[in-house]
Amino acid sequence: MMDALSVVTQLRDLASEPQNREAIVQDQGCLPGLVLFLDHKDPKVLFATLQTLRYLAESPRNISTMKDELGMMVSLEILMERTGMTTDITDLAKEVYDVLSAQTQRQACQTPEQQKRRNKPQFFINSSNKKAKSVTLHIQGLDGADQRGVCEEALLRVKGVISFTFQMALKRCTVRIRADLPSESLATAIAATKVLSAKPVVKNENGEEVLIPLSTSGSKVEENSHLPDYLPEDESPEKELDRAVSRTGAKQDTGGSWLNTAASFLTKTFYW
Repeated sequence: MMDALSVVTQLRDLASEPQNREAIVQDQGCLPGLVLFLDHKDPKVLFATLQTLRYLAESPRNISTMKDELGMMVSLEILMERTGMTTDITDLAKEVYDVLSAQTQRQACQTPEQQKRRNKPQFFINSSNKKAKSVTLHIQGLDGADQRGVCEEALLRVKGVISFTFQMALKRCTVRIRADLPSESLATAIAATKVLSAKPVVKNENGEEVLIPLSTSGSKVEENSHLPDYLPEDESPEKELDRAVSRTGAKQDTGGSWLNTAASFLTKTFYW
């Protein structure tokens, strides 16, 4: 039995794969359903919906359709001003709103070469929200679903963590955080589990990936008072692209079949 949270979480996972983004937006049921989810009372559903929209907005071909979707921009504006929301939700709503607004305005006055540079795929990196950054961590001990659950709980307690995506095959986690949150805070929170440890993955001057050890002894971690829970994601091999993180291994027929199921749910079940 599907519910709103499970549907939007699965849709977010599909949207994290670049090859699925245009199909989701073109589907007659998914985009209208996501707009309605922007008025949901559950902050977990709201956050997952915004993450999904941010993924979809990474495809330049989706921008115009998303912006013109009935209720999209108005719902984002209302959400930005809604009282009682966490800053993570309001900030992400503003980011999606800015991306949808800015790209269509700028493309009208850009040269083809400028548009080509603008349309390079990104994953929340160098986007319109200059208050956020992404950190890729190699997590020692990330061997299965139980350890991933422990890691999720640790990251969700860190104030300033916006979202994260696991690459189980590589024992990695890409974490989107506020720009003023030091990476040491993530390492400290993960080390506090006593079963996991984390090191940032960076590229050296030769373009080779290396692990950077971090000190966790002197780092103070500010915890969230509100935890926006995540549902467990389907495990699948993943690969890291240039400035993009994509889940791979999801078969097209499986994604298409589930997308049809989600679209059916979204078009028939708009009450909570």
